[in-house]
Parts: sequence; C-alpha cells; structure tokens
Amino acid sequence: MAEFSGQLALRAEARPDGRTVLGAQSFRAPYHISKPYWDEDSRTLLVQVVNPTAGILSGDRLESSITVAERAALLVTTPSASRVFKMKDGAAECRQHFTVAAGGWLEVLPEPLVPHRGCRYRQTTHIEVATGGTMFFADLLMPGRVGHGEAWEWERLLLEIDVRLSGELILRERFEQTGADLRALAELAGSGPAACFGNAVLIAEGPAEWIQAVAALHRDGTWLGVSALRKGGWSIKCVAPDSIKLRQTVLELRQILTAYYPHLACDARKL
Repeated sequence: MAEFSGQLALRAEARPDGRTVLGAQSFRAPYHISKPYWDEDSRTLLVQVVNPTAGILSGDRLESSITVAERAALLVTTPSASRVFKMKDGAAECRQHFTVAAGGWLEVLPEPLVPHRGCRYRQTTHIEVATGGTMFFADLLMPGRVGHGEAWEWERLLLEIDVRLSGELILRERFEQTGADLRALAELAGSGPAACFGNAVLIAEGPAEWIQAVAALHRDGTWLGVSALRKGGWSIKCVAPDSIKLRQTVLELRQILTAYYPHLACDARKL
C-alpha cells in the first residue's frame, strides 16, 4: 500500500487595496488546494484543502504550515470529512502549524474527522498568534461510521494542541481517549451513541460580550461550554447528539460571533 508524505504551505498576504491573496503556496499529494475565492462581503479569502485520495491510511505523514500576514484575512476549510481508515499495522500522523501576524485574521474550519474501526492516528496542532492578530480554530470529531457499527472503535486517537500568544503559551491540550471513554462521556451527557464532539479556540482581543448568547446554544441535547484562557482568548467545547446537530451548533456559533468578528461571515461552503 502506498504511503504519502504530504506537505502543504500557504502564505496569505494583503495587497495595497486590502484584498488578500496567496503570496506563496506549495503542496504535495495527498494535499491539493482549490482555486482561492475572494469573498468581497466579508473581505476574506476562502481556500479549500482537498485530499483527492480515499482518506488517511497507515504510514501517511501529513505536514501543513499556514501563515497569515498583517492585514490579510483567510478562511481554510475542507469540502468533506477526513476519514482515517483501518490499519493492520503502523499509524498515520498529521502535524499542522498556523501563524497569524498582528492585524491578521485566520479561520480554520475543516469538516469533521472520522476515525474508522482499528485505526491509529495522531494530530498535532501548533498555533502562534501575534498580539493584535485574531484566529478562530475548530476541530470536529465524529465517532466513526455509525451505520456500519464502527462508532468508538478506533484503536488509538491522539489530538494535541498548543496555542501561543506573542510567544507565550496560553493553552496546551492533549486528547487521548479510548472509544469507551468517549462513549461513557456521551452517555453522561445524554447525547446517545452517535454523539459528536467539537473543540474550538478563539484568539481575540476585547471583552466577550457574546458569551451569554453562545451559552444559550447549550440546549436540545447539545452541551456547550466556554472557558477563558489564561489570556487573550477562549476555549469552546461542544457535545452534540449527531453530526447534523454538531454542524448546526457550529453554524449558530459562527453567526453569533460574526457580529464581533465580521470575517466569520465568510461562508465555508461558498465553493
């Protein structure tokens, strides 16, 4: 079976007229990017990162680096879920690094990660934001192929995230739960066997006047909570009863935050 060593590097820059463009780009299979789309209404450049293969397989090593320069605004998304397939041996790994300069905006909003039965996958995310930069990062997790009886049946799943603001570590998380652990959490929340999880980080200046409206999304079988980081941002976590509810909650969250961070008005499904 072929193993991929994928690489993606993007740099978003602002032109003198304020429009964001890709000042530099490079990628290697299985990464591919669609033609960037400039959303005039939100003044944001939309880029979809595509994996043209079936998904993530044993031995795959994926590296990505995305940088947003001063005054640039970029939304990076994916057109479909990232599936991690069963592995007889070995594992797959993804390392991603996001950097935002002062005055820059970056949103990373991929479709959910779907770990299949018997897979082993590690994802490491490093985020560096300069003072005056703003970023919204969302990581969504589905329990597996529920219709095939594969919910919570991965062998190993490790999701790590470090966030630094002007070089200072403000968040470090390590998610390494068995399927049984998350099944128990879903049952505790009353979310059922198809429960999905969302983890978002907002790095931004100013008071959180939006917290009350966001807290109201905690309803109808969906659990949502907001915690302030030690400085400069917030951690937002969600448990939803299914993928439809998860997507709806993320949509409503972005709609609430758009009043305070207008670049979130860019539609990730525009293309």
